[in-house]
Amino acid sequence: MSKYNGEIVAGSLLVKESRIIADLLLRGLEEKKFYQEVLVSNVLQKRSPASAKRQAKLIRNRLLPLHKDFWIMIRDGSYEQSGQTLFAASIAHSHLLGDFIMQTVQLSIKTFQKQISYRDWDSFFEECKHRDPVTSIWAESTTKKIRQVIFRILAEAQVIDSTKNMNLIPFSLLPGVKELLIRHEENYVLKCLEAIQ
Repeated sequence: MSKYNGEIVAGSLLVKESRIIADLLLRGLEEKKFYQEVLVSNVLQKRSPASAKRQAKLIRNRLLPLHKDFWIMIRDGSYEQSGQTLFAASIAHSHLLGDFIMQTVQLSIKTFQKQISYRDWDSFFEECKHRDPVTSIWAESTTKKIRQVIFRILAEAQVIDSTKNMNLIPFSLLPGVKELLIRHEENYVLKCLEAIQ
């Protein structure tokens, strides 16, 4: 099985949309009813059904493997709690994001670099091709979009100040999110987030 998937291309943290999807999941809707809410009722308020379906599928796939406690934090937590829980969910769902944080972002912080760059990503991604050959057959447009989304996630999670400047800023893992990760043994995610503190 592939270590990496390109599904992250469908969107960044999507806090507002994820709160709505978390609510649908907590209501225990079966898949057919779930997509009816997304496509017919347009709960995400998207202009096109294709866009609504793509984002809903990404968020659902991010959240389903996690314990319901994470869904509750996403739906009911403060904006910051919700965003950081989604950052954790994104790392759990995409080891491409997690490994980039652990191997590249952490090294930049440890060596007192002030920012990260697309060049850092490109050299990281070259290594990924050796670890998982599936990444070497992705179209260039896909890898560029993935890079763009990953940097947007880092900005939204307040690891970097913006996607323009890419300056590293001090990251602080919220106690409530850390407690959730420990309680539900999300060790890989916890390791990634603690690596950049």
